[in-house]
Amino acid sequence: MDFELTEEQRAFAQTAREFAEGQLAPHAAQWDAEGIFPKEAIAKAGELGFCGLYAPENAGGLALPRLDATLVFEEMAAIDPSTTAFITIHNMATWMLGTWATPAVREHWGPLLTTGEKLASYCLTEPGAGSDAASLKTRAELVGNEYVINGSKAFISGAGSTDVLVLMARAGDAASGAGGISAFAVPADAPGITYGKKEHKMGWNSQPTRTISFDNVRIPADHLLGREGEGFKIAMKGLDGGRINIATCSVGAAQGALNAAQQYLHDRKQFGKPIASFQALQFKLADMATELVAARQMVRLAAAKLDAGARDASTYCAMAKRFATDAGFTVVNEALQLHGGYGYIREYPLERLLRDARVHQILEGTNEIMRVIIARRMLDGDATEVIR
Repeated sequence: MDFELTEEQRAFAQTAREFAEGQLAPHAAQWDAEGIFPKEAIAKAGELGFCGLYAPENAGGLALPRLDATLVFEEMAAIDPSTTAFITIHNMATWMLGTWATPAVREHWGPLLTTGEKLASYCLTEPGAGSDAASLKTRAELVGNEYVINGSKAFISGAGSTDVLVLMARAGDAASGAGGISAFAVPADAPGITYGKKEHKMGWNSQPTRTISFDNVRIPADHLLGREGEGFKIAMKGLDGGRINIATCSVGAAQGALNAAQQYLHDRKQFGKPIASFQALQFKLADMATELVAARQMVRLAAAKLDAGARDASTYCAMAKRFATDAGFTVVNEALQLHGGYGYIREYPLERLLRDARVHQILEGTNEIMRVIIARRMLDGDATEVIR
């Protein structure tokens, strides 16, 4: 068991840090305040391979382990969790398309997506199907050599500004449950697609969120990903990695907040001395650092389990998502508290990090659903011996 990173992994992380400092840090506050979707910056991330980190090589990706991808995402999220979170979603959708698309679809979209020239959205959630994803109602009916899609999706990141939609729709009958769901690659500008208003959100303001409606949208039959009925399995495989990604964004946000807090404790003076000299604040910083290291190691453990194809990888991913997003938000909140009133104003990054990190406890499966997944496994007879 080796907890040390390799030189190659450190190099990836350093490249991501330099990119974040050069391309994200100067603009993150403006993107948040003005609701700007920074497609040019994301394309620059694509030039470094960051838009196809774990997509297969035959789709133009780097095919890196999930563990290596977390190193890149963490460094970027320490500066801008919102933009980084979209890049992680794009990576997930790109991996799904690259892994399950037909050769023709993969050859067309793969290089465009992995370079960041084009962007992807992931479309699973519906107005009436959030945590209960298997109950989704969007339908895809095979008519001749085309699928005809009708329905709607909600809370879709990037919607209206991306180029391809990785869509989950029901190709079976209405009572077919998870087994009736299939996955599709849908051009985002296909006739019959309409986008709702841009949602006004608490955070994640550098990426648009909209509903999407599908009215007799026709796509070629070869835009099916995998086989009919495999969509829910594909979605869940995608979400295992997505949960690690969002957990990593929380770790990154927490690291950015911890960096700011440490510096502030040295710079701020009260009662004639730096507030770093007050033991109560030292203890708070110590607890923040401890929680952050624990969260980071849990995320990396889950990533390693997923890379190894471990039987219980999904359980570890759920654990990492639950723990890291809760702990990450707490660390950011404590860092804001250490800044006092300054933490609450936009001159400092704390309030933005806090707003961006809050949604991580909700999406990719709420943390309550993560507890359901974990508990379901832990009630098995061998769980306490296997899950360690």
